[in-house]
Amino acid sequence: MRMADLNTRISSCTACPRLVAWCRKVAVEKRKSYADDDYWGRPVPNFGDPDGDILIVGLAPAAHGANRTGRMFTGDRSGDWLFRALHRAGLASQAEATHAGDGLELSRVLITAVCHCAPPDNKPTRDEIKTCAGFLNETVSMRSWSTVICLGSLAWAETMKFYGVSPRPKFGYGSQHQIEDGPLIIGSYHPSQQNTFTGRLTEQMLDDVIELAASRPH
Repeated sequence: MRMADLNTRISSCTACPRLVAWCRKVAVEKRKSYADDDYWGRPVPNFGDPDGDILIVGLAPAAHGANRTGRMFTGDRSGDWLFRALHRAGLASQAEATHAGDGLELSRVLITAVCHCAPPDNKPTRDEIKTCAGFLNETVSMRSWSTVICLGSLAWAETMKFYGVSPRPKFGYGSQHQIEDGPLIIGSYHPSQQNTFTGRLTEQMLDDVIELAASRPH
């Protein structure tokens, strides 16, 4: 019930006028290949197992991905990579995530984001990140996580901030930091096209991170 309440508050948030306007604009103008789709066009709630022990923190919804489908990492190539990896690790019921009603279910895993609205150029401002931090903090504090996977340096920084880690350990692929009496935090490059097309992140690299989290006691 706590997660359902949180997700309702996330999806109805209008705290950042620039992001509200952008999400709605994209939902009206649409991408030609999705012209017949009804876009979500508002903040995207958390997705996954509300009783899970693995938390995945992303950056923000993609304009024509989650902002279209209304579900984290669903409907874009970043999500294709992530859900294939989760499926191979036995944490997702299927490897594909095309729309919110496709039957995908996650086990042990909850997916959240630093910013729940799709930002222009995939770059939320510092004020927007600060405004959305309340939702991230509430999500992180809701469970005793065994592992937190941070997809990208911003997710790493905001997660460390929540746990009060200072000085902040350097982010990089495979970076790890154990929180005393808390989760193991693992860093990975985000499965964005910028990283996957260049080979900076390979499917094996993403598999290794997911499998490490899946192998930990819960």
